[in-house]
Amino acid sequence: MAAPDNPEQAKKRTRIPWDKLSADEQLRLRVDYGRYLDQLPATCSLEEKNARFARWLVVRGVLFSP
Repeated sequence: MAAPDNPEQAKKRTRIPWDKLSADEQLRLRVDYGRYLDQLPATCSLEEKNARFARWLVVRGVLFSP
């Protein structure tokens, strides 16, 4: 799933629950997120880590809740 051009496009997309993605799709998204994560300040907060991941996924049309 490629990222949309802007957040407005993301709002119009259908959201797919994380657990409905195939293992390959989840892995690809995790790898892509890892590259993005390298640009963010470190955090020890699990809540913040989950929130960041969920925000990153939602613009890609994926719903995530821990």
